[in-house]
This record gives sequence, C-alpha cells and structure tokens, in this order.
Amino acid sequence: MNTMTLWHISGWEFAALAFAALLVGFSKTAVSGANTVSLAIFAAVLPARASTGVLLPVLIAGDVLAVLTYRRHAHWPTLWRLFPAVAVGVVAGTLFLVWADDGVVRTSIGAILLLMAGVTVWRRRTADAQEQPDTVASRAGRVKARSYGVLGGFTTMVANAGGPVMSMYLLSAGFRKLGFLGTSAFFFLIVNVSKVPFSVGLGLIDGHSLLLDAALAVFVVPGAFIGKWAVNRINQRLFERLVIAATIVGGLQLLLR
Repeated sequence: MNTMTLWHISGWEFAALAFAALLVGFSKTAVSGANTVSLAIFAAVLPARASTGVLLPVLIAGDVLAVLTYRRHAHWPTLWRLFPAVAVGVVAGTLFLVWADDGVVRTSIGAILLLMAGVTVWRRRTADAQEQPDTVASRAGRVKARSYGVLGGFTTMVANAGGPVMSMYLLSAGFRKLGFLGTSAFFFLIVNVSKVPFSVGLGLIDGHSLLLDAALAVFVVPGAFIGKWAVNRINQRLFERLVIAATIVGGLQLLLR
C-alpha cells in the first residue's frame, strides 16, 4: 500500500493538509459535513486510497474534541438505533473497497450525498411540523434510521464521507443545533474508532501514515476552538443551510473529479 510520510510531500502540500486538518476541527464543533472539503484536499494531495487512511486518525482527533465539547447534548436512543445498521454499512463498504476503483467510489458517494441532500430539502419543505428526536421510536423512524445508518456506515468506510449522510438524517429527524452536534460527536467517535481495524487490514493505515497524522493532528485543535466560537454565533436556520450546502458541495466535488 502506498502510504505517506512527512518526507513524501512538499511544503505547500503539507500546508494544504494542515488547512484541511484545521477544517476538520471546525466541522466537528460547528458545521458538520464541512469536512467534505477536507476529504477533497486529502484526495488531491495524496493518492486517493492512501488519503482515506491518513484522514481517519485526523477525524478521530476531531471527534474526541467534539465529544469533550458537546457530550451533554447527545441523544442516546437515536445512537443505539443507528449502530446496528451502521455496522452493516461498514462491512459492505469494506467489501466494496476490495474491488472498486477510485472512480467508482467517488461517483457512488457523490450520488448518495446529493440524493440525501435533495430528500432532506424536500422533506423540510413539505412537512407540516418538524419531527422530534424521539420519533425514532416509531416504525417509520426505525426504517429511516436503518436506511441512513447503512448508507452512513458505507460512505464513512469507503471515503470517510459519512458526515453529510448522518447530517441529513439528524436534520430530517428535527435535531436542534446542540443536540445535532452532541449526537453526531459520539456517533462518529465510536464509528471511526471501529473502522481502524478494517483500515489497517486493508493497508490504509501503518506506521508511516501515522507519522503524518501526528503532525496534522496539531492543527485540529485550533480548528475546534474556532468552531466552538462560531457555533454560538450561527442561528438555527443558517446552521441548517450551511450543513445542507456543505453536503451538496461535497457531493458535486466527488462527482466532478
């Protein structure tokens, strides 16, 4: 596997990766889904498959900071209903990575992200009232949680792109800003840590890639502080629009690459 170290990249390439790492910290504590831009930067600087292995520990660093910031706002009934479906998606994504090339992966993920954004916009315009988080207990809520869970697990395994899918689910379920951030923080910490053995087995993570991760993780911290400062200054409507916009941009950049 062509993993990367600090010595394989130029100063400008490292600066781009450092900015992407800062954006990871920002997205984890402010606008979830914005790290699709980080995904694009990593894939542009590093070999596409290797980039997923380098990015994963950076995302976990951001997840830890997000959990420390929003741990009191998580909605655990939603999380417990999502995890079994996500596990199915992660296994499916692992099998998909065994045979799919980069072009197939990018096209599939981009199409899924745009579909999820479209469905969410449509649902929010046609609904008479927002669903509340506890509606996951209903039959329709369970079906929706399982569907998004499988898609989220699949996309997070093949391209670290599960953030937008789960963002669309949490928005469609009626989560407010802090509940959204707290629930997604725990969700991605648990899911991303569970992906590590799969990534190691596929050769996406090794000692060389972790050396680069150690240097990049430093930049996640200021990004998280900037996000924490910004989230208190973003109203709910703008927050939702930014999440949806980030999802659409992420889907388009994957389709058009």
